[in-house]
Amino acid sequence: MEIPRSVKSEHIELLSMLDKAVREPGEVGAAAKVVSDHLLPHFHKEEEFALPQLGALTLSGDGVVDDPGKIVELSDRLREEIPVMLEEHARIAAALKELHELAEKAGKEEHIRFAHMLEQHAKMEEEVLYPTSLLIGSYIKQKMATKA
Repeated sequence: MEIPRSVKSEHIELLSMLDKAVREPGEVGAAAKVVSDHLLPHFHKEEEFALPQLGALTLSGDGVVDDPGKIVELSDRLREEIPVMLEEHARIAAALKELHELAEKAGKEEHIRFAHMLEQHAKMEEEVLYPTSLLIGSYIKQKMATKA
């Protein structure tokens, strides 16, 4: 069960942009480091238990789920961790606001763009990816109960 390539590649792109911001001298780099300190562990958790379930989706809807129990387990963990994940999003958003303001003051358009992209990414996770991962787990749990 793998995270869809589109989601994984977006994480990689965002981390690359963040790495560039962290290497900026002065206040912009320091603000980016704060974002990094919050974002890296958060992305790790997402990739561990919030996003792999999405790999069960196929365009045709005919995909075979190799380990349904694992999907249910991951979704149950996500359900428990959602409050923490949303708190982390709030901390990341606060750090991004600071980065955005400092990047704007310094005229660093690429870092302003990064802040905007990461904000949009977090919204997409909250509105689409997390609920879909939870729905997949609930659906498979229901199907497993029906078969039993």
